[in-house]
Amino acid sequence: FDGVHTDDRAVVADDGSESVIVSRADGHGIKLLRHAGVPVLILSTETNGVVSRRAEKLRVECLQGIDDKWTALQHWLRDHDIGAAEAAYVGNDVNDLECMAHVGLAIAVADADPIVRAAAAHVTSRRGGRGAVREIADLLAAHRTTVGDHDAADRDHTEPPRRRRRQGASL
Repeated sequence: FDGVHTDDRAVVADDGSESVIVSRADGHGIKLLRHAGVPVLILSTETNGVVSRRAEKLRVECLQGIDDKWTALQHWLRDHDIGAAEAAYVGNDVNDLECMAHVGLAIAVADADPIVRAAAAHVTSRRGGRGAVREIADLLAAHRTTVGDHDAADRDHTEPPRRRRRQGASL
C-alpha cells in the first residue's frame, strides 16, 4: 500500500493515528479493474487502519501485517485460482522483490527503490500515490483486451475451447 497507493509518507497525529494522501485517479483505476473482473489484493507488511479503510472503500481484499509477502500471495492466488504466471505485482521497496520474482508481470512505480526498478519488467511513468495505479490499470486493461482477442481468434481457427486460469493483480 505505502509507496504504491501513496507517496510513501504519512502524517502522524498527536494520538499516533496516521493519515495519507491517495490519488482519486488511482481509486478509479482500481474500480476499472474490478469492473473488468480482475481480482485485486492490497498486500502490506504494516497493519494500519488507513489501509483497511481504503481497501473497504475500493472494495478490494486486503492482507496486512504480513511478514512473508510471497507465502501470503501464493495462498491468495491459489484461493482465487490464479497462477503466479498470470498475476501482476506492483512494488516499490525491497520487501516486494520476492513476489516480483515469481509473478508473470513485475511492475515497479517510478519512484521505487532502484533495486526494485531494476527487477521490474515494467516501470510506471508515474510515482506511487500520483497516478501509478491508474496507469497500471490502463496497462492491464489493454493487455487483457489484446490477449482476449488473440485467444478468441486462435480458438476459432485451431483448437477447442480450454479452461483458462484467471488473471489477477496485487497492488
